[in-house]
Amino acid sequence: MILAKERDPRLVTIRRGGTLTDADHHLLALWAATCAEHVLHLFESAAPDDPRPRQAIEAAHAWTRGELKMMEARAFGGHAMGAARPLAGAARNAAYAAGQAGVVAHVAAHDLGAAAYAIRAARDAAPPDEAEEAGRQECRWQREQLPAPVRELVLDDQRIRNDLCWSVFD
Repeated sequence: MILAKERDPRLVTIRRGGTLTDADHHLLALWAATCAEHVLHLFESAAPDDPRPRQAIEAAHAWTRGELKMMEARAFGGHAMGAARPLAGAARNAAYAAGQAGVVAHVAAHDLGAAAYAIRAARDAAPPDEAEEAGRQECRWQREQLPAPVRELVLDDQRIRNDLCWSVFD
């Protein structure tokens, strides 16, 4: 479970009583999609004929452009997570990262799910003695991709929810 029991109002849109603007919600979705896309090859090498995780990432992009409704992007995210279930290791975590990216349109706080699963995928893809370093490198790379307007929000959220996210943001 990567979501806190109490929702952080900074990750809830203004129309739902929080403080998150639509522009920043879109930036979170794009960052989540970037994180998931970075490890997508780990899924596609294991299941080259399954398009669902790639479709979820594309849905996140389409939602930010106004080409898909929130519920449609969310559905693509759910399908990507379905693609993860029969798999293990890096491929499974990469598919979950894509699924989480797809559902950011519905709940912005899933952005950390995409990032955390991508870090787990990078760890799983590395030799055991290099896994921790691979995870740290993935986390650093992700942080370099953060858009400036949401950077501090995401970094603070990583500190707050790190324990819920398998402590991958250390």
